[in-house]
Order: sequence, then structure tokens, then C-alpha cells
Amino acid sequence: MRYEKMEPAVFLERPNRFVAYVEQAGRREICHVKNTGRCRELLVPGAELYVQRSDNPARKTALDLIAVKKGSQWVNMDSQAPNKAAAEWLRQGGLGCREITIRPEYKYGDSRFDFFLEADGRKAFMEVKGVTLEEDGIARFPDAPTERGVKHIRELIRCLNAGYEAYVFFVIQMKGVRAFEPNDRTHPAFGEALREAAKKGVQILAYDCVVRPDEMSIDQRIEVWL
Repeated sequence: MRYEKMEPAVFLERPNRFVAYVEQAGRREICHVKNTGRCRELLVPGAELYVQRSDNPARKTALDLIAVKKGSQWVNMDSQAPNKAAAEWLRQGGLGCREITIRPEYKYGDSRFDFFLEADGRKAFMEVKGVTLEEDGIARFPDAPTERGVKHIRELIRCLNAGYEAYVFFVIQMKGVRAFEPNDRTHPAFGEALREAAKKGVQILAYDCVVRPDEMSIDQRIEVWL
């Protein structure tokens, strides 16, 4: 997936989870943060950014924060990007099916899953999680407690029991990681639910991404540590 109308900027501060102040073309600008996670290890004063400019005059902010540079790596921070990249990956045969029907935001039981998939007589539910937290080469999710995430994983077990395939797909929005693991320190209940789901047969996938300031694409499968 690619972005248009991208511009460089420098991070200044984040007064709340929705907005940040950046220096852009020598001016202090307000910018929408498209990620409600903490991202404290990414959004540090002076960090290099890329922002996307909107032409919509009705918007309160003209800029969206898309990517931040951490060391020598670009990290995509757009919370909408993982689903878009996952859909591209699925259509390109990511699950081994070239002809696949993808139904986004599909309601089942008490949950709304990111994708319902049909291909070659197979039917599956998939929940996609974007990962931006990296520590010492290990990608971790979540970086803030997510009761919604726990609910989705438990619902996926029920989907499996009803005869569907079920997947949790962690899209790591960067390169340079060697493994993925649940962030038990931040939300132990999420890790417990994920391990239970894996034991029941829910497929846990983790892939890194090639990230540039104006694009992101899913690349290589990463080992999952549970």
C-alpha cells in the first residue's frame, strides 16, 4: 500500500493520544496521530517523521502522522495500514489461495472481525493486529491494555468450535525484528487468551513489513514466542 502527498516533519510533543505537534517546513503544526497506542519509544522529541497532507478543508488538522524513524528503520504508525496491507497480502495468495473472497468488518456472535474469508471451500475469520512496539529485536503486542483484543481472541475460539478456520494476524509495521511475543508485562490477560487460542487451534501468524515513508508491504514470516 502506498501513500500520496507525503511530507517530512520533526516530532515535538504529543499532548494527548489523538494529536501531536510537529515542526514542518519551519512551522509548528498540529497533526492527527493515527494510532491511539502509547508509542512512547517512537515519539521522542526530535524524531524524524513523515506526515500526509489532506486537501479536505473541513478537517480540523491538515496533517496525519504516518511514519517515524527509529534508529535506521522506518516504522509505520498508521493503525489503518495493517488491514490494508493484510488484504493485499491475502489477494496475492498469502494463505495459499489465489482466488479468495474477503469480507471486511464481518459480524459474528458478539464481535466484528476484521475479515471473513472464503476460498477453495474454506471459510475463516481473521483478526489483524498492528504492532509498533519493538524491544531488543522482539516485537510485542499490545503496548496498552486491550480488553477488546481479548474479547476477539476468545470469540475466535468459538468460531473454531463452530467449524471455521480462525487466525490472529500480527502485522509488524517495521523490519529488524527476530520474533514476536505477547506483551504480558502490559496486559497479561491478552497473553493468556492468545496462548489458550493457540492450544485450541487458532492460527497465530506474525509477519514483518517493508516500510518506507510512503509505503508499507507485508514481507517475511516471523517466529512467534508464546
